[in-house]
Amino acid sequence: MKQRILFVCLGNICRSPAAEAMLKMLLERNGISENIFVDSAGTYGGHSGERSDPRMRSAAAARGIEMTHRARQVREADFEKFDMVIAMDDNNYEALFRLAPDRAAQQKIFRFREFLRHNPDWSYIPDPYYEGHEGFELVLDLLEDGCATLVESLQQE
Repeated sequence: MKQRILFVCLGNICRSPAAEAMLKMLLERNGISENIFVDSAGTYGGHSGERSDPRMRSAAAARGIEMTHRARQVREADFEKFDMVIAMDDNNYEALFRLAPDRAAQQKIFRFREFLRHNPDWSYIPDPYYEGHEGFELVLDLLEDGCATLVESLQQE
């Protein structure tokens, strides 16, 4: 049975689609991509249908990560479809918690920081939208750390 993971940030144009692309790349490298479905969404729907932020696509491409996702808003039905819903920060975590239809759905929600092994001082994944190039690089570093931990966890299942 396929494991299904959904990453969530605010607009679904920077952090969550980068996490989606990062995890897909790491799953492929580890030969377990056929067992896991990965997607991303945003708690805000204003960017729906748009490609990821060009600065994030550029920073990711420099690391060999291709981002092809189109933004979409998270829906209540996602809680039934996905096994794990992973929020990039506390604001999105709280929004997801309110959107979840029941207690069982709420138990599927995680904070990305729970997967950070090499960067435990970060309590959230910062939004690089208003930052310079360094902000996008920092986010990718944090996502790589957490996604690597996720891959290890998925391999053990």
